[in-house]
Amino acid sequence: MEPTPTPNMLKQILLKNHQDAILQLHGHSPSLPLSFGAASMADSRERIRGPSRDGREFLTSPRQVLRRLMLLSEGRQYREAAGVVGRLGPSVLRSVIAELPLDLLLEHLPHSAYLLESFFTRLTTLNTTPKPDVPSETVAWQLVRLFANPHESGLRQRCTRLLQALAQYEPGLRQTLRERRRSFDNAVQGLGVHGLTTDASGQLISLHVALKTELQRHVDTYKMAIHKLEELSMVTVNQDPAHSSHQRLLAINYGDIQQRLIDNKTLLTMLDKPALKQLQTLVENLSTRVENDKEVLTCVGQVRRLDAQALVEKRPAAGLLMNFSRGCEVVLHMMGPEGGPPGSSHSIGKTTPPGGASTSSCSDGYHSDDSGSDDSSEMVSLYRNLYVENRADALEALDSLPQIKHAHSLKGKILFSMIVLSFRLCHGMRERKVLEVRRVLNCPLDSSSETTLSLDRSVRQHLFETAESFPLGEIERSVFNQVLSTLHEYPCLESCPPLTHYVSACVRLAWRMINQKAPYYLDMDFNLGFLRPEKHERHPQADRRSDLIKAFLWPALMQNNQCAFKAVVAT
Repeated sequence: MEPTPTPNMLKQILLKNHQDAILQLHGHSPSLPLSFGAASMADSRERIRGPSRDGREFLTSPRQVLRRLMLLSEGRQYREAAGVVGRLGPSVLRSVIAELPLDLLLEHLPHSAYLLESFFTRLTTLNTTPKPDVPSETVAWQLVRLFANPHESGLRQRCTRLLQALAQYEPGLRQTLRERRRSFDNAVQGLGVHGLTTDASGQLISLHVALKTELQRHVDTYKMAIHKLEELSMVTVNQDPAHSSHQRLLAINYGDIQQRLIDNKTLLTMLDKPALKQLQTLVENLSTRVENDKEVLTCVGQVRRLDAQALVEKRPAAGLLMNFSRGCEVVLHMMGPEGGPPGSSHSIGKTTPPGGASTSSCSDGYHSDDSGSDDSSEMVSLYRNLYVENRADALEALDSLPQIKHAHSLKGKILFSMIVLSFRLCHGMRERKVLEVRRVLNCPLDSSSETTLSLDRSVRQHLFETAESFPLGEIERSVFNQVLSTLHEYPCLESCPPLTHYVSACVRLAWRMINQKAPYYLDMDFNLGFLRPEKHERHPQADRRSDLIKAFLWPALMQNNQCAFKAVVAT
């Protein structure tokens, strides 16, 4: 039996084979002097034991690579670690990613952004198939969390290349972020529908009170109807079925027909009252509120899963969701342009200069014609004039009222609330009109058939064409009453004609704008964070040394997810 080779014998054999290979490569025979052989052995031994003189490491084992990356990461030497990743081959890279503790790197963002970028760039360059299972969505949401509450200085500069590499490796992330951002925005808008509602007389009351009043009206009416039916029970209850046969019905005389008409008309008058038809609207309102709250809780639950330290129970839901929506917006903008199909990008961060507007079409049921650009420019000019002229006139009138002459911030809030309420109530009016037409024509409210959608488009087209002459007195009174009910300690506001004219101008312009073929709407993000130049404009008298927003003086006007007129803010 041959002796079993020891580790020292194996090392000598490997060194000897390596020496012979070097000698053959340079054209020398194994019979060269011993001094050359010894030098070659020493050189080859140096190659095996340590890195080359330029500092580059030739690591071929995934375990060695992973250990080296972790040591460099612990020392925050992320650029050196990225250099190691940049030299890895496909098989080693796949093995390293499978065992990489990604959560540790995510905890050290944005410092570890350089290393994560090198991984995604290398994966894109090698284009290995099948694609490694990399939790790229987890990386994206960690970045959204960072930008939702930006505390690190230079955060954008550190993470831009990582987001671009991430978008190139996983293009579908853009659509995921857009959908989540849209759900956050919708949830925030849904929080605003829990205000007061109008009863049958047009007064503003809470929904629960309106429901109680309406149900009591129904109960009283139904009791009267039951009493009437009991009076008729001697004639109509437990009749012989033969009396209702077709031949008997044809044989009844004039007096019987007259009495039957009187009885049925009495019941119909009791049950078919216009006041009783408001219950369906109130129930639909209640259903909308329930669905909106479900959406809010779902979105807050998603935020809780993304950020365990968000303290969602103690923070206002609207502010929390708006922060994460803004984080999605920043991440989408930093991912760079998308080479997808036209119309798939939302042009995040793009701002249309005041006075100009986008001419792209809106998916509201119809498309704008060639004159859309002129109409948009006119609408934005009217919105600017409403701020520059109408608001200034109303503010001057409020200055003349002794009770609030020195309440400067209150006067600004009053005028700001009125323009916001005008847009909100006009939007609700438009949607109610569409639903009313459906209800009158017995179309299901949740139908998505082509016939129903065509009907909706016709109604919206009619509202667009009659926007300037549509009666809006109800909305004007609602806006004014809501503000007065909140500020009941200032009765002087009721006798201020310029304020009434201001409300009328706000409502009239808001109605025209939300009924455009590409509707306008207000940016409801009123979070007092930092000034964002793409949609905020500093008031001339504001502190230019600070970028912290203290108050909103005028809301931003949006169209097709683009800013048509920047919000005016005080810093």
